[in-house]
Amino acid sequence: MIHEVDSALRRVIVEEALSGSGIDVAFDAPTKDWASRRNAPTVNAFLYDIREDLRRRSRGLVNEYREDKTVAARRLPPRYIKLSYLLTAWTQRPEDEHRLLSVMLTGFLRHEALPPHMLTGSLQAIGMPVPMTVALPPPEDRAFADVWTALGGELKPSLDIVVSAPIDAGKVFPAGPPATGGVKLATEGDEPVQHHVSSGEGEDHGVAMSRQPR
Repeated sequence: MIHEVDSALRRVIVEEALSGSGIDVAFDAPTKDWASRRNAPTVNAFLYDIREDLRRRSRGLVNEYREDKTVAARRLPPRYIKLSYLLTAWTQRPEDEHRLLSVMLTGFLRHEALPPHMLTGSLQAIGMPVPMTVALPPPEDRAFADVWTALGGELKPSLDIVVSAPIDAGKVFPAGPPATGGVKLATEGDEPVQHHVSSGEGEDHGVAMSRQPR
């Protein structure tokens, strides 16, 4: 799933935000060593945090249906995983980097979710929206300065891209065969009388209640 989000983000950057620019896109950790080896303008999307999006967790089970509309199985709903990316621009001049960041900010603000036509693999198969936010304040337990400190580099302007991607929980519970009988209620009078509902094979599968006049 993570590599599928990487692929969709690359397409948003290359095909929309920076369309026709020819600028390289990388997903490397922007360490000092990586920066020293860079020899062309580059946009880097570094995945620095992975955690469940608890606000989107659903309870209960999701039905899967047969062609005849009966329930074939029930499965746990997908879980949403938040993938946080540090989006940075690397050129020879800060002015050019700021220009790239501005273009990418505008490009990502057009979308509240990853475009469906850019999804592949399991993300496409699930068929659910993949919400995305850009440049929101980080949670209290996470600071961008700490990320740069961990990378061993100096603080650099960046955009925080957070994608909440659904992933199949993998638990499936087969459903039993559909019922062939049932219960019917009639209101013809005051006295209840029991009527058995047969499946047509000589066996009773349910009880119906009706009322007869006294």
